[in-house]
Amino acid sequence: MKGLVLVADLFEDVEFIAPIDVLKRYHEDITIASVLNRVNIISKTGIQMTADTLIENVNLDKFDYLIIPGGPGAYQILVNLEIVKNTIEYFVKKNKLVCAICAAPMLIGRLGYLKNKNFTVYPGFEKNIIGGTYLKNEGVVEDGNFITAKSMYFSIQFALKIIEHFYGTYERMKHESSLRADN
Repeated sequence: MKGLVLVADLFEDVEFIAPIDVLKRYHEDITIASVLNRVNIISKTGIQMTADTLIENVNLDKFDYLIIPGGPGAYQILVNLEIVKNTIEYFVKKNKLVCAICAAPMLIGRLGYLKNKNFTVYPGFEKNIIGGTYLKNEGVVEDGNFITAKSMYFSIQFALKIIEHFYGTYERMKHESSLRADN
């Protein structure tokens, strides 16, 4: 499967790196796309990283799922960009998996896509989500083609839930076991 990660400056380091690491260890094909006009991006803690490409250069048809990390970048930058809204809408309309962590589920929910769905989000951002049932005590929630996670603490479980979505519980457990053994 192929995953697309949308990113801008001020992303939460762990929510960006940990899911990519877990998924790549499972041999997923991950592409990191900057929504800025540059591939160099700077995390919330000031670490500079390089995206694979710019979102304008991405053929969305080639991806099976979308991942959006949280952090200040989600609610200060991504929330204001039409390309982010359009990308989310594309994945939703094609019935592809949309995954968001921390503040980022708000980007999906404010568009109404979590209406009548269970979700979790970083506390306080639930007020920006139209409809849906906020499961405040859950770390990771899957409902239909949406996976949401509450915070960076749940970054690894978030990635494992993506694996489980596509490959089943057995594969998730097998991969989780290999991560614990540090293979």
